[in-house]
Amino acid sequence: MKINEFATPHTDNLPYDVVDDLSIFMRNDPMFYRKRMYPCIMKMKDMHDGQKSIVPQQVLGPIVDEAMDKYCEKFKLGSRDKIFKLQDRDEAINKIFGEEMKQIETGAY
Repeated sequence: MKINEFATPHTDNLPYDVVDDLSIFMRNDPMFYRKRMYPCIMKMKDMHDGQKSIVPQQVLGPIVDEAMDKYCEKFKLGSRDKIFKLQDRDEAINKIFGEEMKQIETGAY
């Protein structure tokens, strides 16, 4: 063992984009989608139809937090702090918001 192995932090970079994988998980896990994601999308749709402003952090933040925990639990990845960074949370919220708003605006929901 070399001395630089003690001084240099070991990073576990995953070979895939965790934000993309999380958004796919949120849509493809039947229980999560049915109980958390779909009601949130319908809330966004109601706000959009009522011409109210939608704050992505308030609407999607809690379900993204829950999705991160469920994702780590389902795939046995350990603590979500090991897998996700704070910027990943914000990126996931913005990604999902953008994709779902396109669907809402085109009338898919």
